[in-house]
Amino acid sequence: MQHIPAELKSWLYASGSLTQQLTDLADGKFMVQPVKEHFQRLNFIDAKWMKMPYQHTSWVRESYLYGCEEQPWVKAKSIFPILSLQQRARIFKHIGTKPIGFFLFQRTNPACERRVIWLEDGWTRQSCYTWHGCKFIVQETFLESFEQYLQKQHSAG
Repeated sequence: MQHIPAELKSWLYASGSLTQQLTDLADGKFMVQPVKEHFQRLNFIDAKWMKMPYQHTSWVRESYLYGCEEQPWVKAKSIFPILSLQQRARIFKHIGTKPIGFFLFQRTNPACERRVIWLEDGWTRQSCYTWHGCKFIVQETFLESFEQYLQKQHSAG
């Protein structure tokens, strides 16, 4: 069993906008680099979590989030069931390099269920949001480069 590093724990369990939190940490610098956008069927675990039909098609956006360094800090993956894209969440399909958090937390505080897991790339938080009646998952994996940055900040601080 992997042990969650102390400096990462607060990030994994923080509420609110990760976009804003990373921007604050990086003195105003923040960038989204979309890597892949595609349609894919929901896996059984995600479908059950969102109370959606298993094998329901979803639109998936994968991207890297950058702070004030050359290396990405977070690997993000957002899973939008087609049912949600037919409602207000359809805006997320066309945001390009804008962060999801910019829209998600604009004048709203969406309901959020969270789970924290270890994946191949690092510690990951998965959030199932309910936003204007639409359900979707935002998965954020904190990469080693982010952990190293936090350690540098901690030892300098």
